[in-house]
Amino acid sequence: MNEGRQDILSRLKRVVIKIGSGVISSDEGLDEVMISRLTEDICDLRDRGVEVILVSSGAVSAGRCSLGIEGRPQTIPQKQAAAAIGQPRIMRAYKEVFKRRQRVAAQVLLTRDDLSNRRRYLNAHNTLDTLLEYGVTPIVNENDTVVVEEIRFGDNDNLSALVASLMAADLLLILSDVDGFYSGDPGCDEQARLLPLVERITPEIEAMAGISRGSLGTGGMLTKLQAAQKAGLAGVPTLIVNGRTEGVLEKVVQGQALGSLFLASASKLNARKRWIALSMQPNGKIFLDEGAVRAVVEAGKSLLPTGIIRVEGEFGRGDAVHICDRHGDPFAIGVANYTGSELEQIKGHRCAEIESILGYQYKDEAVYRDNLVLIRDTAEEIEV
Repeated sequence: MNEGRQDILSRLKRVVIKIGSGVISSDEGLDEVMISRLTEDICDLRDRGVEVILVSSGAVSAGRCSLGIEGRPQTIPQKQAAAAIGQPRIMRAYKEVFKRRQRVAAQVLLTRDDLSNRRRYLNAHNTLDTLLEYGVTPIVNENDTVVVEEIRFGDNDNLSALVASLMAADLLLILSDVDGFYSGDPGCDEQARLLPLVERITPEIEAMAGISRGSLGTGGMLTKLQAAQKAGLAGVPTLIVNGRTEGVLEKVVQGQALGSLFLASASKLNARKRWIALSMQPNGKIFLDEGAVRAVVEAGKSLLPTGIIRVEGEFGRGDAVHICDRHGDPFAIGVANYTGSELEQIKGHRCAEIESILGYQYKDEAVYRDNLVLIRDTAEEIEV
């Protein structure tokens, strides 16, 4: 296990670092001492030649006190207002340290809609890539001041995974207020143990994550697990460590046995499939019979209408959908060639019958194989 960790960390050229609210925030607002310490460590990484993209939480926490809000804002408008106050504060705190180290930082605000749209996805990549080329450290956050429920990432853990995928990072480093991923909640379970290595995210591992979350952040261990899963699909390993550990970044790059390392998936997705699997927001579900599941998973075939047994949700041509087995467990994400209402009419029918049913025919396939991504590691996990 240690050799695998050393091998990953010795090759670091580009890392996405996510800093949680619990690391740099308190009940009173920002912990500027922690921000300064971590920013100094990031500058040290830059001096080593490692490119860093920072995904920082804390804007809402930094602004809520000025509004007289105790705890986390409960509504989207409250969150937007707090972020509008807090975002300049948190950027100023980071930029002061970068300036002291004669480095430049840039603010990049994103929404899910920016990454689900292919053109804006590529524009975001080009912007971040250009900033790195010029030695600038991008500081990324969800655009809380304009985001609405339908397009919000919901937490910066998942945002950091999407950024790691977008930029083909060598590592996603999540700085949390806990020491890593445990087999249970260490606050409640005396038997809970830290898992230093997770080779594959199984249903058993998912069950260990629970639904706990802090009072200041939107995420918990479950969102960190989701982030590790997303990054892993893109070929990016994830390391979760305690961000309040003294000299944590130096210890990480030295390969010290800190936190929990999640290995990446063995099969790395190409750029387009990373976008389909991780950035597009599925708008519906397509349920398949056993034969169709085997054809897609084992034989690598496209999805034909004849294998579809049920359709859920309202989606259009070109929208992403979850592809599920007959029990409703999603095992793939694909881009639909037909609308949900059209698939409802042609489900279970042969390709030769499509035109007679609809009066027209776009394609034989409901979903092209090239526009379909398996989101499970192995076929054995998919019940057929």
